[in-house]
Amino acid sequence: MLEWLGRVRSQKPLAMVRESCLVIASPLSSAIPTGMPVQPAAHSPADGSAPAAFGGGAIIGALGGLIGLGGAEFRLPLLIGAFRFAALEAVILNKAMSLVVVATALPFRARTVPFGEIAAHWPAILNLLAGSLLGAWLGAGWATRLRSETLYKVIAVMLVLIAGVLVLGHDTTAGAALATGPAQIVAGVVFGFLIGVVASLLGVAGGELLIPTLVVLFGADIKLAGSLSLAVSLPTMLVGFTRYSRDQSFSVLGRNRGFLLTMATGSILGTFIGGQLLGLVPSVVLLPVLAAILLISAVKVWRHA
Repeated sequence: MLEWLGRVRSQKPLAMVRESCLVIASPLSSAIPTGMPVQPAAHSPADGSAPAAFGGGAIIGALGGLIGLGGAEFRLPLLIGAFRFAALEAVILNKAMSLVVVATALPFRARTVPFGEIAAHWPAILNLLAGSLLGAWLGAGWATRLRSETLYKVIAVMLVLIAGVLVLGHDTTAGAALATGPAQIVAGVVFGFLIGVVASLLGVAGGELLIPTLVVLFGADIKLAGSLSLAVSLPTMLVGFTRYSRDQSFSVLGRNRGFLLTMATGSILGTFIGGQLLGLVPSVVLLPVLAAILLISAVKVWRHA
């Protein structure tokens, strides 16, 4: 201390203030806990990322379109890995793009399955919605409260789950409904709830889970199940989107409006192209490849934690 006082006497006033601040700050800085959770800084991609966003969206959309899906489960790892968005921001962006893709997919699918035929299956739609709307709200709420590191791990685990469903459940063929009456209603609500949670946590439409559920639980034809899944997905996503809008991370949409529209446009184009090529690549080859992509993506997302 005497040494420090001697140095202070020989310094100019400004230097004295600086020296004093350093002395005061030193013990305080060592007392601050270093393990406190820190939210990642808001991120916006570089201005030159428009071609990458459009191209990435188109490729992802085409991959999903090849199996009759929108590709959101492949787009989420791209947002995290290539464009370096934080977990929650990536989920919200993915949700917004999924909403746009599903809204545009419904009219396209009307040529294959008329709206009248979709409306005729309203009991199945309402049955799943009874669970999925609540699941979407709660899932979005959980996502906003999770630490970023934990959300990365949750996303990784769910990508593994989706990979398993692709391999084991995507080629399910229509047959008799698995259950009828009250048992079917209860199962529909439970499965709808779980699908709503997954859809909100990943920012996806949930078609990869809804289609097998509609085929197995309700005995729907695969083409009809694809359209029915969109009818369930749209209100489910709107509920999750509404819940996310109450969180400060929702501002990522405003900061990245151009990026969002560019990638969504690419996704729509890619989904359309993939849909035209549907069935061109045998499922026995395509599904394991897509599942492997998801597994690799899951590992990379986990490492972000």
